[in-house]
Amino acid sequence: MKTIIATAALTLGLAGGALADPVLGTWKTQVDDGNYAHIKMAKCGDKVCGTIAKAFDASGPIQTANVGRKLVWAMVPKGDGYYASGKIWQPSTDKVYKSKMSLSGNSLKVSGCVGPICKKQTWTRVN
Repeated sequence: MKTIIATAALTLGLAGGALADPVLGTWKTQVDDGNYAHIKMAKCGDKVCGTIAKAFDASGPIQTANVGRKLVWAMVPKGDGYYASGKIWQPSTDKVYKSKMSLSGNSLKVSGCVGPICKKQTWTRVN
């Protein structure tokens, strides 16, 4: 009986871990045009999306209409911390880029391209 319970617990534990996506949580962007943000990454169906949770300038938190807007959407988890086929919006230019992300520990490399023009940032985990 103990073996059955232990096996069931182990199976449930492994299944729960498989469902948790390591990119979920809050990330701090790099400074862009004097501002940065905290992005809340969450599941949106079978993909990953990110919403602006807070915005900051050099003096601290700021109020902006961008809080609550999607910054990242439709990221497809490809395994091993790699995400592709998504879109990312750059508030300072109001441009949308084809995007991909690569996770390594508490760093998230985010890149986006419009045609031959690409931009990259490394975000750090807040929580």
